[in-house]
Amino acid sequence: MPRFVDRVVIHVRAGNGGNGCASVHREKFKPLGGPDGGNGGRGGSVYLVVDPQVHTLLDFHFHPHVTAQSGRQGQGGNRDGAHGDDLFLNVPDGTVVLDDGGRLLADLVGAGTTYEAAAGGRGGLGNAALASRARKAPGFALLGEKGQSRDLSLELKTVADVGLIGFPSAGKSSLVSVLSAAKPKIADYPFTTLTPNLGVVSAGEDSFTVADVPGLIPGASQGRGLGLEFLRHIERCAVLVHVVDCATLEPGRDPVSDIEALEAELAAYSPRLQADSTLVDLSDRPRAVVLNKIDVPEARELAEFVHDEVARRFGWPVFEVSTLTREGLRPLTFGLWKMVADYRAAHPAAPPRRPVIRPVPVDDSGFTVESDAEHPGAFVVHGVRPERWVSQTNFDNDEAVGYLGDRLARLGVEDELLRLGAAAGCEVTIGDVSFGWEPQTPAGVDVTPSGRGTDARLDRPDRASAAERKAARLERRGHSDEHQPGDEP
Repeated sequence: MPRFVDRVVIHVRAGNGGNGCASVHREKFKPLGGPDGGNGGRGGSVYLVVDPQVHTLLDFHFHPHVTAQSGRQGQGGNRDGAHGDDLFLNVPDGTVVLDDGGRLLADLVGAGTTYEAAAGGRGGLGNAALASRARKAPGFALLGEKGQSRDLSLELKTVADVGLIGFPSAGKSSLVSVLSAAKPKIADYPFTTLTPNLGVVSAGEDSFTVADVPGLIPGASQGRGLGLEFLRHIERCAVLVHVVDCATLEPGRDPVSDIEALEAELAAYSPRLQADSTLVDLSDRPRAVVLNKIDVPEARELAEFVHDEVARRFGWPVFEVSTLTREGLRPLTFGLWKMVADYRAAHPAAPPRRPVIRPVPVDDSGFTVESDAEHPGAFVVHGVRPERWVSQTNFDNDEAVGYLGDRLARLGVEDELLRLGAAAGCEVTIGDVSFGWEPQTPAGVDVTPSGRGTDARLDRPDRASAAERKAARLERRGHSDEHQPGDEP
C-alpha cells in the first residue's frame, strides 16, 4: 500500500578526495628522472534536486543513509585519479531542508531547483604538482580531503494555490474529487483523509491547484488529532477555504462556531511561522467559505439562513455547494480562480536569486588564533586553509610535516602566535590535530634537501623520536589512532 511521508531525517556523506601519488620517473639510463606522481580525484558531492514527478519522501524513509562515490588515488606517470560521481537525489516540489539544529538551509520550490547537501572532498596533490625550486623531487604527496558529512531534516510543504480546511467529514476530499481529476479516498467516518490530496482545477483557459489536509479539530495547533502534522501543508497556499458541513448532527456545531474554532487554531499556529522570517503569517491570506452538502434539505435551509451572517461577520465570499449534485461548483471554481489571480498579482513571484560574489578583503588573513578555553596556555587556530592543510598532511612523513610548517609560516600563523604571547612548548590545535609549538624551528624558508621523505629540521638529536612524540600526544590528548596527530611543524 503506498505511503505518504512528508518528514524524514537523512544522513548524507560526500565522497572523499583521492590521495596524491608520490612517484619518481624511472627510465633506463635516466635515474631519478623527476617527480611524476598524479593528483587524486575529487570526491563526489550530494545534491537535492526538485523533480515534479516525485510527490513524497518515502524513498528516504526506507533509505536514509546516502553516500557519494569517492575519488580515486593518483598514480605514477602523471596520471590523475578519476573524480567521484556526484549523486543527485530527487525530492518533491516544496521540500524544506533543515540542519540538525532546526536551522533553515534551503527552501526548494520549482522544478530543477538544486541544493548541495554535502560537498565532496578535494583530491590531494601529487608530488609532480608540489615540485618547486626548493623541492625539486618531493618525497611526499598530499592526502585527499574528507567529504562533508551531515544529518539533514527534510520536510515537505505542499505547493498549492488553494487550501481546503475544515472539521473531519466536512466534505473536503469530495470537493477536491469533483473540482479536479484527483481521486482521494472518501468514506463516511472521521479522519478518512490521512494525507494531503492535491488536484488541478480548470477555470476556462486558466487553471490552479487545490489541496485539502486532514480534518482539524480544536487543539490541532497543540498536537490534537492530525492537524499539527499537516498544517504546514497550507503555509504556501494563496487562498484558504473553510469547508463547512451544514448537515452535521453533532450538538453544539454550527457554521459560525466551526469557522471561529478553526480560525483560532490557525492563529495559534501562525506564531510558529513567525520564528522564521522566510515564512509568512497565515492571517494575511484571503479566505472564502464553502457551505457544503446543500443536497440535504435541512442543510440547504441552514446554509440559506447563515449565508448573510457569515458574509457580514467575516467579510469573506460565501459559496453554497453540493458535491453530490454538483450544484454551485461553477461559481465556486471561477470565484476561487479570481481570488488566486488577485493574490498572484499582488504578490508576484520573486525573481531567481543570482549568486553574489563578495571579494575577500585585502587585509583578511584567512585564519584566526584564539586561546583554548579548556586548556589555559594553549591556542586554537581556525581557518579553512589551515584546517584543510592539516587534514591533507601525512604525519608519518617528515618532509610532508616540514612542508606543512612552511605553509603555515607563510600564511602568518607563526607570527600571530608570537604576537599573542605563545611560548615554546605550548599546545596548538588546528582541526583535530594538536602539537607542541617550537618557534625556534625555522619555517617558511628554503632549506637544504636532506633526502626524500625527510626534513633536517625534524632530525635534531635533542628531539624525541617521532614514535615517542606521537605516544606522548595520544596519552595527553586521548586521541584515537585514527586521527594520528603528527610531528610538529
